Amino acid sequence: MILNRKSVELLAPAGNWEALVAAVEAGADAVYLGGKHFNMRMHRNKETNFDDEMLKKAIEYAHAHGVQLYITLNNLISVEEVEPLKRYLTYLNEIRPDAILVQDFAVLELTRELGVDIPLHTSVMMNTHNEHAIKKLKEYGITRIVVGREMTLSELALFKERTGLEIEYFMHGDMCIAESGQCIHSGVLFGQSGNRGRCLKPCRWQYKLIDEATGEVLDKDDRQDYKLALKDMCMYRNIPELIQAGVFSFKIEGRMRPADFVRRIVATYRKAIDAYIADPMGYTVDEAGWQDLYENRARDFTTTFALGQPDERAIGFDGSREPRFFSNAVEEPGFQDEILKAEEPIQADNPAHRTLAVQVSDLAAVRAACENGADTVYLAGEVFKPKKPWTLKEIGEAIAIGREHGTRIVVSTPRTTMRRECGELEQFLHAVDTLQPAGIMVSNLGSLKLAQECTSLPVQADFSFNLFNHMAATFLQKNGIVMGTASLELAFEQVKGLVENSPLPIEVIVHGSYESMICDHNFAAMQLPYNHLDNPELVERRYALRDTAGEIHSLRMDQFGRNHILFAKDLCYYPYLEKFNGVASFRIEAKDYEPELTGRLTAAYRKALDKLSAGEAYLDEADFAAMQQDGPRKLGVGVYRFRQSQNSL
Repeated sequence: MILNRKSVELLAPAGNWEALVAAVEAGADAVYLGGKHFNMRMHRNKETNFDDEMLKKAIEYAHAHGVQLYITLNNLISVEEVEPLKRYLTYLNEIRPDAILVQDFAVLELTRELGVDIPLHTSVMMNTHNEHAIKKLKEYGITRIVVGREMTLSELALFKERTGLEIEYFMHGDMCIAESGQCIHSGVLFGQSGNRGRCLKPCRWQYKLIDEATGEVLDKDDRQDYKLALKDMCMYRNIPELIQAGVFSFKIEGRMRPADFVRRIVATYRKAIDAYIADPMGYTVDEAGWQDLYENRARDFTTTFALGQPDERAIGFDGSREPRFFSNAVEEPGFQDEILKAEEPIQADNPAHRTLAVQVSDLAAVRAACENGADTVYLAGEVFKPKKPWTLKEIGEAIAIGREHGTRIVVSTPRTTMRRECGELEQFLHAVDTLQPAGIMVSNLGSLKLAQECTSLPVQADFSFNLFNHMAATFLQKNGIVMGTASLELAFEQVKGLVENSPLPIEVIVHGSYESMICDHNFAAMQLPYNHLDNPELVERRYALRDTAGEIHSLRMDQFGRNHILFAKDLCYYPYLEKFNGVASFRIEAKDYEPELTGRLTAAYRKALDKLSAGEAYLDEADFAAMQQDGPRKLGVGVYRFRQSQNSL
């Protein structure tokens, strides 16, 4: 590859006019910024972001200086925002930015409906991490992918070669420790979703690592409590590796940063990129530029996954360089249900028989769910250690158990399917198709594409699709999905709007354990004397994180080595089932439950739903008391204590 000035784009952030000017003057090839609505930086909206008139002026200014300008429309959209979003998209089509960054599938659907012909880039929040997803996104005019931050440069190079699309990569600034688009901690706990630009950063809290069974604190050093506080990304010393991997757009994070910060970062990277392009063989790191970056850093630096699996050096354990704490740990809600009690039921027709689904992780739980009245049993895509992943033989046995009881058995796929997992999943799906379960439940666009290519089975969409509105449901339906799952960040009013307006049947999770984050970091190994060649059994134990409010967050490692951080309280909507009219399926998330508890919960919900179908009073106080007593964690209403997940209007 012969490099020239157009081989690489230096992409700078701008949160206000001064930062825009600074980025352009410092040598940015392109700038990205947000309007006053629908973007991922909503905390300081009065003093940051651009109103409609300023957006137009910003585009004119950038184009006058030969700079591209991209507008971020990269948060999730709730039902009440769809009509304003249509007006906003129409306006953007008039003022002609060079691209729009998107997360929600509703934007893909609406740009087609409205005839918007601006190029589309996928936001990192869309969690695009495999080539199969790209095949689908290309159909919707996607011209560039902002790849997931968990992708190494070697994976990225192959990804670029196979997709042929431009690759944008975050190479400097604040990074999330959770997989993009898969952290719901802030949204559930505070009603301010990180997927809607309002994250209050629970990852920056203090936590103790404990033995879940005994409560023993395993890390006694009080200076090492910021377990999830990822350092800032800095690829300044690795510019050659980035360029040769095929990264086209070098993205700097920082739309909340002041103009002088943006100017310094852009100018430093501009000089280094130009020096490498001019003379790759003679290139060396400009140590003066590095020293300037280092002395003016906010947090310390890391390269996260770019050069391989990060270890404890990627975490700022002592918290000494955290520039700002957005929130403090608080107790998770139990049954603080005043708002939920006052909500009107969903206005939709009920089927004669209300469907109950249960997700499980072993054969004993399959039998327990089937014997106690489950209509559908999902075989979990991730199984938490020390349990083992499903074998094809066990799936066949589960299908046979289901047939004995008239229960549909649906095979779930993992939430994350990187290159390795895609290779395994393709072979797995071909084999599963011969077993003929009742369906497949997928977790991302790539696994959807594979399921449709490798099987003849009906395909459902799991909650990791972040289904927030009826237009996204329309997108899924048009792409072959037969049922979607409502996002776990939607408050009840917003679930109501989704169900009432969706052309797609909607499943709602009404009980069970659920995850605040999924992370590709081995938190226990970072704190304990662990070596996978010496004591691999160490990570088979059950660990947890205890926050400063005393809440215990179970850590669960799956078969791929990813850590799932559970909420301290499990969901329970048993007392409110009469509100869920028209829901296609009521789901119990039981993959972290033992079979006996799974059976009891299935029986209690089956009895309640049957009584509802018969028009009878359904709430059994003894069953409800047993639920609260028997589970591994306390119960609560999660985000349903809020009127809505705070929107961006």
